[in-house]
Amino acid sequence: MKVFFDNVNFNSSSGPNSFAKRLSDELIRRNYQISNVASKSFIPDVQLSFIMSQKKIAPLVQRLDGIYFNIEQDYQVLNKPLLETYENSESAVFQTEFNKKLSEHYFGNHLNSTVIRNGTDLDLISSIQPVKNKILDKFEKVWCCASSWRPHKRLSENVRYFLEVAPDTHCLVILGSNPDFITKHPRIFYGGEVGWEDLISIYRRSDYFIHLSWLDHCPNVVVDARASGCQIICSSAGGTKEIAGKDATVIKEDDWDFSPIKLYKPPEMDFSKTVKNEYDIDISISRAAKEYIDVFKGVLRR
Repeated sequence: MKVFFDNVNFNSSSGPNSFAKRLSDELIRRNYQISNVASKSFIPDVQLSFIMSQKKIAPLVQRLDGIYFNIEQDYQVLNKPLLETYENSESAVFQTEFNKKLSEHYFGNHLNSTVIRNGTDLDLISSIQPVKNKILDKFEKVWCCASSWRPHKRLSENVRYFLEVAPDTHCLVILGSNPDFITKHPRIFYGGEVGWEDLISIYRRSDYFIHLSWLDHCPNVVVDARASGCQIICSSAGGTKEIAGKDATVIKEDDWDFSPIKLYKPPEMDFSKTVKNEYDIDISISRAAKEYIDVFKGVLRR
């Protein structure tokens, strides 16, 4: 089967593009032919459009990475090309149940849809050695968080949680670009933006991964951190809990009715409220690829 990966840049490290590369690599291992360039020499059987379609050239499966609902943006205009793809697609794939409910609230129900949560290459991650670092060796446990930092990712809440909960023998490593909360503390270290393998090596050295992002959909950093052996600490608001594992610490937040909001002004969290995580999802890219293949075959049968 030939699959056209639409609206994808395999050289980008952004969330949708990095997952597209993982999925593409797994499909190629299964003898699927993949291209992200439309050409006369590559006539696809199926088109997998990430977020929105540039041009429909085959039966179309849309993978929604979330939609716009921030009232500080013109979210209706931003959603328009996503909705056009949604209405023109043979099938829609949502990353999480949260993502599905949110998208259907704004776009309506799709006749053919499914939830496929992100996965990662477990074998590759297990082959990467934990980072060796003399500073980290001074601490009994290592905590970590990573993101392309923006206000709704709530770096300040990550730090506050660590300082309130972690004993003095633990440290926190903060990774990623544009950290919007800087503090000088002897147990908190900023590592900046690092490559994927370096990121994994730090995850594998860590015991806990904090991701208190508000209304996140299906963050790859959480999938990778969990695959690296970290216990996840996350918010109940959004889809993160669905990939965090049954041993995750989930901080309870108020339910959201999907009304437009100020996304970059998240509420302060009450860390005393936790809930048991009901999700225990297989986070392998093998599982995710199989589920995408089932969608492709279903589209071709119609």
